[in-house]
Amino acid sequence: MDKKHDFDLQLFLPYLLNQAAEESSLAFQRVYKSRYGMLRTEWRVLFHLGIYGRMTATEIGQRARTHKTKISRAVQKLAERRFLQRSRDESDRRSEHLELTAAGLAAYRDLRAVAQEYDAALVRDLSEEEVATLRRLLQRLAG
Repeated sequence: MDKKHDFDLQLFLPYLLNQAAEESSLAFQRVYKSRYGMLRTEWRVLFHLGIYGRMTATEIGQRARTHKTKISRAVQKLAERRFLQRSRDESDRRSEHLELTAAGLAAYRDLRAVAQEYDAALVRDLSEEEVATLRRLLQRLAG
């Protein structure tokens, strides 16, 4: 085989991981988009607040490994829809704390149930050991 053609793109790990990520997230994306008009970063912000409670946008960005500009836009959209509320930090006026409103908490609980069902369906044909290995390896690769 010619050296120029001995690279299999279909087995190149970054390409393969991206393909798997895109394919595995499409159906869930349709749910949060159709039910709540959310984009990817918005549901991630919603879930961080639903799981961890009161946080700053900076904390969410660090946990989600997402650029602060994207987080800011998502926070603005969620605030406009009254899914979250902001409150200034009294000790640092430049910072604000974010919390889910009742509507935000309801949306989070709804989407969490869908996410749990979706996650279970994705791994339905894998053994428990395969699922554990897959999750462990992906966490290691994610750093």
